Amino acid sequence: LAEGDYAFHCILPQGTSLSQSIETSMQAMRIIKKFDEVKLVVGKTGSAEVPTDPMPPEATDMMIILKNPKEWKRNVTYAELADEFMEKLQVIPGVFFEINQPIQMRFNELMTGVRQDVAVKIFGENIDTLLVYANQVSNVLQTIEGSTEPEVERVAGLPQISIEYNRVQMANYGLHIQDINQIIKTSFAGGKAGVVYENERRFDLVLRLDSASRSGIDDINHLYIPIKNGRQIPLSQVATVKFEIGPAQISREGAKRRIVVGFNVKNRDVESVVDDLQVALAKKVKLPAGYYFSYGGTFENLQAATARLQIAVPIALGLIFILLFVTFNSLKQASLIFMAIPMAAIGGVFALMLREMPFSISAGVGFIALFGVAVLNGIVLIATFNQLKKDGETDTIKRIIMGTKIRLRPVLMTATVASLGFLPMALSHGAGAEVQKPLATVVIGGLLSATFLTLFVLPLLYLVFETLSFKKIKPTALIVLFGFAFSSIHAQSTGTELNLEQAISKALQNNPSLQAQDSRVLSTQKMKKSAFELPKTSVMMQFGQYNSYHNDRAFQVNQNIPFPTYFLLKQDYYKSRISS
Repeated sequence: LAEGDYAFHCILPQGTSLSQSIETSMQAMRIIKKFDEVKLVVGKTGSAEVPTDPMPPEATDMMIILKNPKEWKRNVTYAELADEFMEKLQVIPGVFFEINQPIQMRFNELMTGVRQDVAVKIFGENIDTLLVYANQVSNVLQTIEGSTEPEVERVAGLPQISIEYNRVQMANYGLHIQDINQIIKTSFAGGKAGVVYENERRFDLVLRLDSASRSGIDDINHLYIPIKNGRQIPLSQVATVKFEIGPAQISREGAKRRIVVGFNVKNRDVESVVDDLQVALAKKVKLPAGYYFSYGGTFENLQAATARLQIAVPIALGLIFILLFVTFNSLKQASLIFMAIPMAAIGGVFALMLREMPFSISAGVGFIALFGVAVLNGIVLIATFNQLKKDGETDTIKRIIMGTKIRLRPVLMTATVASLGFLPMALSHGAGAEVQKPLATVVIGGLLSATFLTLFVLPLLYLVFETLSFKKIKPTALIVLFGFAFSSIHAQSTGTELNLEQAISKALQNNPSLQAQDSRVLSTQKMKKSAFELPKTSVMMQFGQYNSYHNDRAFQVNQNIPFPTYFLLKQDYYKSRISS
């Protein structure tokens, strides 16, 4: 649905400060505000105090409120305006912008946990492995027609300061990790040193370094740590301080780790895009054992709605046929009128193709409405033929000609009234037009074809059916007949039959447990070559005042050489693992 407003997602690189994020989003808002069609731009950065919508500081939601299209001075469409926004925002480097709509974005997030229309979820155990395969999926997605630029969930890339202690050096100085941690925490984060009272109010007195002395990583390196003899040493003497890239977040769903690659669909229907993506991923991305794909977002809703339609449409068709049989008490006349349904379906499908519309759920609902209206013309004609037969007209040809002449106007009126009623929906451009157009297009196109074919094909079929003999069937038997028909259709759609050898071969090829065991055998065979490998050599150097007042240097080289039988036993161990 075109909501009339836009919600742009502005995402900066991982670890961006709040002040930089606000400044960049304000720059983007000023660019968008220059468009005459824009009424107001409001941004929300990070998470609120009540985090109903948790977001990192580098993410901003920009709500772009547009003026009424009647007030626009240029001849530009809703979609073209969004493309112009994106083109102007390209001047801001290193920022990922995503087009969305306020209500659509919230609904996507509520239903599937992601803001995009379609989400490819990869489930597995190792977060680094998930990120590798997510980037592969992102590369494949960019080759699929109709998909916008994908966004990979940011699970890594958060810069952090890491302090790695040298335990040998700390032991030489008689220091404890807990003491050093307390000094670092107090110096940079602050520590409670007392209490300040102001009348009835009480405040904690917090001690920490001045802002000039805690501005960079060098300040941590140069932080002095007191030792037992009363002297002080810099932290760099007993620890290595460095920047590292750590995990930004770990997402879970159903007690399993997962990463999401989200994208929107443009100028294509969701189902065909996902079908193409599934084929491409099956060829280009091979997941290891224990890892698998799942698809969410609008595609997930489409599958649920399609499953409901697969139940609703056969039930609707079955009820129509049963009601026709009960009305005319004749299987051949009920079947004859039922022929109007495929005639109507031809026009509905052709009308969708003519307007270049994909099959959607609203189009499916339109077919249900069409089938009900389409049988009216058949009822009108067949009822007239039966009445003429009762009145004594025995010649079938004359009966058909007379009945068609008499009911030409009612048949045309039935189709015309329904078509004109749906015409405003078919031509609408306002709110909800995306849902109304397919439904109305199916009904109008189907009624046109059903009316034309009813006036020509139905009388000819009536002539053929009158020459055939059908035994009367009771309604109860007809219901049972339909039940068997639907069950047989379901049974026939289960797939191609395989013989025993083909089934065993297919199972061996696709069994993930066997594939995993093959990989373990190959891995153990590779490890067998390392049976005679010596342990690693360790080299250590000491520098400091540990013998006298002067600084001394000491070097130490360690090499463990196991007893020779150890290597033979290790080789036997790998052989037994391979055979098992």
